[in-house]
Amino acid sequence: MSVSAFSTSHHSSSHHSSSHHSSVVGTLRAAGCVFAEDEAELILSTARTPAEAAAMVERRAAGLPLEHVLGWAEFRGLRIAVDPGVFVPRRRTEFLVAQAAELAGRPAVVVDLCCGSGALGAALAAGLGRVELYAADIDPAAVRCARRNVIDAGGQVYEGDLYDPLPDALRGRVGILLANVPYVPTEEVGLLPTEARVHEARVALDGGADGLDVLRRVTEEAPAWLAPGGHLLFETSEGQVSAAVDTVERAGLLARVVGDEEMYATVVIGTWQG
Repeated sequence: MSVSAFSTSHHSSSHHSSSHHSSVVGTLRAAGCVFAEDEAELILSTARTPAEAAAMVERRAAGLPLEHVLGWAEFRGLRIAVDPGVFVPRRRTEFLVAQAAELAGRPAVVVDLCCGSGALGAALAAGLGRVELYAADIDPAAVRCARRNVIDAGGQVYEGDLYDPLPDALRGRVGILLANVPYVPTEEVGLLPTEARVHEARVALDGGADGLDVLRRVTEEAPAWLAPGGHLLFETSEGQVSAAVDTVERAGLLARVVGDEEMYATVVIGTWQG
């Protein structure tokens, strides 16, 4: 969905004057926002009052991610609620969800691990229709946020470390295991854009010394949770592909790599043959 599709939003403030609009654009541009026009449109159509709009512009100009300012991110055509401090779903991750949608059975049993806002599970459920959806995250703020997105999609959200909080009855039943694990090596977290480094939970970014710590824990236990023929899908960086594939294969899964150059997306799919 294009930015312009949101600008006809339902709030009365969409009658904003062009002079107000251009002053907001000027403020955002001065703060270094490359897409100041689009962002001004989104802020003014989301804000319910002029005071709220002013506060939002101020937060954005101070460097808060646009999605945290708006309170939502667009992901696969959905508005996903995103609270301050919660990992913002990246547009490139839509590619991962598209891959999962192609592989999912009907009805699908889906688990979204390290779920953050719950965007992946919610988007997959929206696309598939019939889904038994479970999501989990270790970060209480992410869990609170995910509940707003996942419960709407008919799913359940659990708080805890990876598989720990999931119901035991799921073992051996999961058809699609989405694991958007953190994969930035610890030493490189400091090199991330300020928006991510300062405004997103470190636990959602830091993947340990080589960036694969969390992934190793996810793959080791995946066979216990996947149904025969079930798939684990995760994103990684191009430089980590061979190590990630090794990790998947060591856990006894068949690995293949798919990518989308336009979206800068690299996804590894591990299949459990049972």
